[in-house]
Amino acid sequence: MREYPPIFHEFANYKLAIQNRSKLTVEQYLLDLDQFFRYYLCKQSHKRVTQEAFEAQSLDTVDLTLCGEITSYDIIEFVGWEASDRDNKPAARARKLSAIRSFYKFLTTTKHYLAENPARDVEGPRVKQALPKFLTLDESILLLDTIKGDTRSKTGKRDYCMVTLFLNCGMRLSELVGISLGDIDPDLRSMRVVGKGNKERMIYLNDACREAITDWLKVRATLEIKEKNALFVSSRGTRISKQMVQTVVYKYLDMAGLGNRKLSTHKLRHTAATLMYQEGGVDVRVLKDILGHAQLNTTQIYTHVSNEQMEEAMAKNPLAKKKK
Repeated sequence: MREYPPIFHEFANYKLAIQNRSKLTVEQYLLDLDQFFRYYLCKQSHKRVTQEAFEAQSLDTVDLTLCGEITSYDIIEFVGWEASDRDNKPAARARKLSAIRSFYKFLTTTKHYLAENPARDVEGPRVKQALPKFLTLDESILLLDTIKGDTRSKTGKRDYCMVTLFLNCGMRLSELVGISLGDIDPDLRSMRVVGKGNKERMIYLNDACREAITDWLKVRATLEIKEKNALFVSSRGTRISKQMVQTVVYKYLDMAGLGNRKLSTHKLRHTAATLMYQEGGVDVRVLKDILGHAQLNTTQIYTHVSNEQMEEAMAKNPLAKKKK
């Protein structure tokens, strides 16, 4: 970790050890707090908050006493500055405000270091909920057929298996690269994955997944592998990296003529969820467990209706046939 004030480290340890947040999430919290307190100290010293002054500002004086001086107005000013001077979009500003809220909740409710929580009643920016980007059923089949048709690739079976798991199981990138042989049921009926916050869940495998895994394991058995337990390995025999998986997905999206859609491995997760809900009729509560979401409202983004569904609904209007 970077060098932060002791109170930041105490907050980070609580998030990691007690609330079981991921390291990536906690690092982002700390970066957001770092920005807020740099801004506040620049303002307190009557400096114009330029990029140079902001970067040079030390956090050595940040302690409980200084944290207790912060007011709601200071927080509102910071969020406004992020919008006007740094062109932060509503989602980024909302995330930074969330970090500040979480920090002050820790100082007041959890540890009782402070009596007043200045962030409690600060309203966050309204964030427009964007519909997830995803592949249609036909595009998903095209992507898989493109990988299968790439006979020159030495890693075709591996790549096909990875994309099959993304599109069928809706797993996260970190979950896919973390799969070990011991996580897979011997009969290939299910596998264990470790999701956000180190939460384990079972993913049940369908015929397409079983066939893809079987084909890849046959090839894998012929390779010289250093990390014996890793399901997916690189050409060097080590566990495949997130970056390599992203590269593979970008490559085949381009080959399939889908490279201009700004898609990624996470969009393949969106695809799996959308297809299961819209094409497969999977109940949203079941989908929540499949995806490993903590809250149902996170899953409900996939309950958007398609253009075809809206067109069909309009055609069913009893006045649809009424002509002049």
